[in-house]
Amino acid sequence: MGLFSKLFGNKTKKETVKVKQVRERSDQPAVHDVSSQDARMNWAIKKARLTLHYFEDSLKVPRAYQQYFSIKVKIVDGDMAEHIWLTSPSFDEEGNLFGTIGNEPIDVKNVYLGQEIGIDRNLVSDWMIVEQGRLIGGYTIRAIRDSYEGAELEAFDKSLGGLLVDEGEDHFLPNFDTPEGAILSLENAYDADDIHAAIACKDFIAEAELMLEQMENLPKDENIVKQTADVLRLSFIKSLQEEGM
Repeated sequence: MGLFSKLFGNKTKKETVKVKQVRERSDQPAVHDVSSQDARMNWAIKKARLTLHYFEDSLKVPRAYQQYFSIKVKIVDGDMAEHIWLTSPSFDEEGNLFGTIGNEPIDVKNVYLGQEIGIDRNLVSDWMIVEQGRLIGGYTIRAIRDSYEGAELEAFDKSLGGLLVDEGEDHFLPNFDTPEGAILSLENAYDADDIHAAIACKDFIAEAELMLEQMENLPKDENIVKQTADVLRLSFIKSLQEEGM
């Protein structure tokens, strides 16, 4: 098991989405209304945007086991906004997004079910792929699902048509844009036995500041922080050299 899996393999239940109301639609999925300020839902949307590269790459060259692609976008109509799934999604060479309105709009009137539209990719709020009956992506779906238990959870799963929703598999890029990406970068450094790459993943100044915060009656000027960071860096290098990656 890799470092990333060790740290995040056993997920604890996070703060859940606060669903304000559920609006039923005839022959359409229900609408689960959530505040635009909901932190859990906003993280789900951000997560979808940070991992959009996987959706795009898969759409360009679909695998045989990928049966369905859909992408959710924010449609704005005056003062109203609604997040709607698009079917038959595609991107042109410039990265512009196109698709067909897949749900009957409720709050916006400037689009209609079955309409083909082009839209700014910055308005993407989620994406999903079905791989052998398993949900990939679908972060807003997962966020809403995590807020339910018991009979409500069973009803929600039933509305998904038997789609398997497991712990999921994230597709963050190994970079320093997110904590998850930074951990992936560190895991890659360990796998490659690359000390310099591992050092680049560490923020010794931040570690020094955190350490000094725990020490009472100690002045925390820049020189002390820098000296502490240098000690932490040397200690980290020595540990890797003596104990291995």
